[in-house]
Amino acid sequence: MNISVIYNVFIRDFRKQKTRIALTLFALAWGTFSIMLLLGFGAGLQNQLSLNQRGMGSNIMVIWGGQTSKPFKGMGKGRKIWFYPESINHLKQTVPEILDVGGEYDRWGIRVTYNDVVLSEHVNGVTANYEELRNFIPEFGGRMVNDLDVKLKRRVAFLGWDVSTRIFKDEDPIGKTIMMNAMPYTVIGVMKEKNSMGNYSGMDADKIIIPLTTFKATYSDPYLDNLVVKLPPGSDSKAIEKLIFASFSGKYKFDPTDDRALSIWDTIAGAKEFNNMMLGFNMFFGFIGGLTLLIAGVGVANIMYVSIKKRTREIGIKMAMGARRSYIMMQFLLEALMITFIGGFGGMSFSYILTETFKRIPIESDVLEFMGRPTISLEIGIIVISILGVMGVISGLFPAIKASSVSPVESLRYE
Repeated sequence: MNISVIYNVFIRDFRKQKTRIALTLFALAWGTFSIMLLLGFGAGLQNQLSLNQRGMGSNIMVIWGGQTSKPFKGMGKGRKIWFYPESINHLKQTVPEILDVGGEYDRWGIRVTYNDVVLSEHVNGVTANYEELRNFIPEFGGRMVNDLDVKLKRRVAFLGWDVSTRIFKDEDPIGKTIMMNAMPYTVIGVMKEKNSMGNYSGMDADKIIIPLTTFKATYSDPYLDNLVVKLPPGSDSKAIEKLIFASFSGKYKFDPTDDRALSIWDTIAGAKEFNNMMLGFNMFFGFIGGLTLLIAGVGVANIMYVSIKKRTREIGIKMAMGARRSYIMMQFLLEALMITFIGGFGGMSFSYILTETFKRIPIESDVLEFMGRPTISLEIGIIVISILGVMGVISGLFPAIKASSVSPVESLRYE
């Protein structure tokens, strides 16, 4: 099979059917552009929302003490479950399936002063592993609370980026001293700005972080507000949740089936639901774009049928001279694929140029930060090329079968 011959025949047919083929190529390009753009926006949305989701922490569960709703071993219902700093080690020792556990104190309305700035702010006392658990990543030049700060009960503060701006304006806060309820704290770092889809005790940008032990010693608060648990990737969060209930039920004496004794926010299950939702969105986007391509495929099939009708005599002569049916079928099938991919790659090129240009335009928008920018990935390209290939084969197969079934004797009657 000589590809150059097929190409020359295609050019000849294009000259005879300029308008029809041009409109079909445009329809193919538009259909490909549509499906690429829809999938690109879907991928951009998924990437951005996944990034926002990871801003609060990856593979974590947040646990609060609840109130018992079932009697247990002679004790009545309605007892409040409180966490203590030692609850952190208890959970680490009794549930080996978890990777790490952190604890947190939480207090609003702390008076913060610096020079002539006076504010009422939100202070959290945390363990040092919150840098990884909750993505409390410091900006260059600073650091997060560490184990030595916790051990020595140091008066150091790690600031969210917004509260840092409120206190220091354009000053570099590292090393400066702020007063919190008339007690001095040295600023050791500022949190790197991040996006986050959720929060459970206020926005991270507005928090002042101090060591857990410093918070307890300063405010005499015996009860942790919550625990944060990190699980290995791919773990069964529901099974581990049951182990957590069993662990604390032995320590705090409540029925392990009492689902009100503890309140657990399972962000892992939420992430799975989100991924399933995005899969549904992408399938819907692909279906809409595929319908557009289907219409263009009908145009390709129509062109091939017209071409067969006009070349019936030529086909008959070839078959009379010994050309096999498979040769005739392959020739028309390749012509259909050529039309499909010329239009398809035109649409792919335009959509790629448009999305890359859009990504490079500096647009400051809260909506854009949340929704993300369209992204054309290799996976999307493979999906679209596969769709084009299948559509090209289908739109060319039936005309090719018709062409290969032409009778050499009957075809000689056509002019």
